[in-house]
Amino acid sequence: MQITAADVMKLRKMTSAGMMDCKQALAEAEGDFDKAVEIIREKGKLVAAKRADRETTEGAVIVRVEGGKAIIVCLGCETDFVSATPDFKALANSIADAAIAALPADLEALKSVKLKDGYTVEEEISAQTGKTGEKHVLAYYAALEAPYIAQYVHNNSKVASIVSFNKEVPAEIGKNVAMQVTSMHPVSVSEADCPKETVEKELAMYKQQIAEDPKMAGKPEAMLENIAKGKLKKFFKEQTLEDQEFIWDAKISVLDYIHTADKDAKVLAFRRFSLTD
Repeated sequence: MQITAADVMKLRKMTSAGMMDCKQALAEAEGDFDKAVEIIREKGKLVAAKRADRETTEGAVIVRVEGGKAIIVCLGCETDFVSATPDFKALANSIADAAIAALPADLEALKSVKLKDGYTVEEEISAQTGKTGEKHVLAYYAALEAPYIAQYVHNNSKVASIVSFNKEVPAEIGKNVAMQVTSMHPVSVSEADCPKETVEKELAMYKQQIAEDPKMAGKPEAMLENIAKGKLKKFFKEQTLEDQEFIWDAKISVLDYIHTADKDAKVLAFRRFSLTD
């Protein structure tokens, strides 16, 4: 059957696929638009499989905050050219909207969430890969629920953070703490919740450094242990959010800064993701 330019344009509006892809899909489907859409989607899966080993170092990190819940997602791609296209931005935002609405348990669960057109997140990402010929991937997803949540997204949309508090704090303080997380990348909220494996790794490294220092030869074991623990304390001060120097005033810690607004306020958790780390 004859495939008209109008038919091709109609399918292109439905799928955002290239003109030739649309024409070929319509020809294969013998003019059936529903079948043509599925052909284009199947092509996307094939392209995705062929490009599975490609790196996705570009993309968009997006945050949504609604009341006491928040999500942070990243849709990754291969080039900044694709990440700047309207179709890519629309897909990334639709995934973020679906995530905040459904609040799935983890990244794998988010892939199964359906978007407004009835297709799942995973299916839409595969279809987008087929349209551009470039690998797309759901690179990150995390969610928080708390009495109050602050956010910060850097203007390049490649790094962002969400921070949960035990109670409402002034918006400026919440934003500044989220900026602290974004820029300083702490390992945990405090010393108390620093991952055990991180603490053990750091302590082992310090002990090794001390053991290899000729000046420490023959020193009492207890002294060497105390030196290692002292180095660990410095690590906590530099790498845990509450103890870090506040980026806008190095004379106070982040916890001290929060307490300028409310002595009972504290950070419960944070999530951060960056495409550039």
